[in-house]
Amino acid sequence: MKVFKVDKKVKIDKERVIKYQLLTFCFLNDIQVSNSDLSFLTELARFNNHELTSFCKYISDKKIFKSPQSVRNAVTKAEKKDLIVKNGVNKKNIKVNPKIKVQTKGTILLDYKILGVESQEV
Repeated sequence: MKVFKVDKKVKIDKERVIKYQLLTFCFLNDIQVSNSDLSFLTELARFNNHELTSFCKYISDKKIFKSPQSVRNAVTKAEKKDLIVKNGVNKKNIKVNPKIKVQTKGTILLDYKILGVESQEV
């Protein structure tokens, strides 16, 4: 079997490396997300654990979604897709699902190795 290796090295800011991890997880697990969904998940991952009401206002103020209610709708949708979890009293705190294993602290080096094979070889 002949293998074509693509080796790319880029230096990007931490927000984009967090977003890339989330996007890769969603892509590999066939989870459809919009750019706005991805942006709010990135912000949530940066904060790790956030109180729902203040987070919805923060995301709305950043113009990722038009209103806090739109953010709440996105949170509900993300929870159904198992991308976030709610906890605390009355489930008022939210965070990115720990199973996604998004690295957000320190200098981050992502080292994915993905082998794409012809369909009959899968």
